[in-house]
Amino acid sequence: MKIPDRIRRLAGVGSRFLVVGGISTIIEIAAFNLFVFVFGWDPVLSKIAASLVALVNAYLGNREWTFRHRDRRGRVSELVLFLITNAVCTALGAALVWLGVEALSLITGHAAGAFWLNIINLVSIVIVVLFRFVLYHKVVFRASGPKAP
Repeated sequence: MKIPDRIRRLAGVGSRFLVVGGISTIIEIAAFNLFVFVFGWDPVLSKIAASLVALVNAYLGNREWTFRHRDRRGRVSELVLFLITNAVCTALGAALVWLGVEALSLITGHAAGAFWLNIINLVSIVIVVLFRFVLYHKVVFRASGPKAP
């Protein structure tokens, strides 16, 4: 059975996105744990700061590898869309961490420990990754329009 070209291309882009995202996730988790457990920062502030640290890797990896074949309408325009998209995704991730921490605190009656805090963070990352892929694919690194004859 032959796989349609569109599905094959989307699978290739999706695979590269997941590799870049995996590396960015490792960076984000390491930074998150550093900020919370070494520096003693608030989990929500740590989530935001860790997301910003991982953002540098995410932009370079996605622009230069995942979506390298896509239209380059201008670095400034693309970077602005990337930053807006990631601001929305960072806010969503922080809101999910806050919601998870608050829910767990209500359920258990005490603050989340390291294990549950990392589980909450990972769940937020999975949700945000799906949302982010759609935005990168459809908004930030758009395919160029059809060529004029």
